[in-house]
Amino acid sequence: MNRPATIDRRTELLREAVAIVQLEYGNDLELGDVARRISASPRQLQRAYAEIGGTTFRTHLTDVRMHRAAVLLRTTSASVHEVARRVGYRQAAQFAKAFRSRHGVAPSVFRRG
Repeated sequence: MNRPATIDRRTELLREAVAIVQLEYGNDLELGDVARRISASPRQLQRAYAEIGGTTFRTHLTDVRMHRAAVLLRTTSASVHEVARRVGYRQAAQFAKAFRSRHGVAPSVFRRG
């Protein structure tokens, strides 16, 4: 059982990391970089994601990116390649694979949708 101070610290770390991901999902974000920015070790941030958030940093980042991609596909005329770039993917094929895995259809099919 974690002490209340530990739970509070992990909750705060998660809150700060989530805020960074929400604002900067289109950039190259790595667990270690985010941890450093919030004055935590990568392991502390991993534990915060696991114990408080019930997920991992990478899964959270992908969730945010895929949600934003879906919004962009439905509300803009940006190409799939441009949407991929805006949400942080350098390769459109990698984005399409992640999107299909998350949403069950290719980005172009989702857009027509």
